[in-house]
Parts: sequence; structure tokens; C-alpha cells
Amino acid sequence: MNLEIEISKIEIEAMYRRIGFNVKKLRQEKGLSQLQLALAIGQKSVSTVAKAEIGVENKHFNLEHLYKIAKVLEIDMSDFIEMD
Repeated sequence: MNLEIEISKIEIEAMYRRIGFNVKKLRQEKGLSQLQLALAIGQKSVSTVAKAEIGVENKHFNLEHLYKIAKVLEIDMSDFIEMD
């Protein structure tokens, strides 16, 4: 059985953009600013959150970020990867 698959860089970037979009949407639904979220997850700069939410400069949330964000927002981590 060949378990090797090809996943393009475009697919990976799209996944990160979807996660960032979902983080932003869920954060806004909870009424939190980017600064409040950044502070809650131990980020020193709001720009990291801002860039990861819109997927610029190759910034994205790692698993630790997503775990902390899920705890702050009181949601399940799977909510970040769901498609609209």
C-alpha cells in the first residue's frame, strides 16, 4: 500500500487561511479584540494574531495557539477547521 500523497503548497495555505478566518469569526462572536486574544494566549504582539487571522507573511497559528484559543473562546478545536 502506497501511503504517499501529494499535497500542494496552495492547499496548505488555503487550510491556514480557513483556520485564520475561523479564529477571527469565532473571536468576534465572543466579543474579543485581537489584543485581548493575544494577551490571553501569551502572545507579546497583536500583529501575530492579526497576521495569522488573514494569512499574511507566512504567519499561522500552531497547535499550541489553537489549543489556547479554543480554551479562551470555550469552543472545540475542531471548530477552527470546519468549512462554511
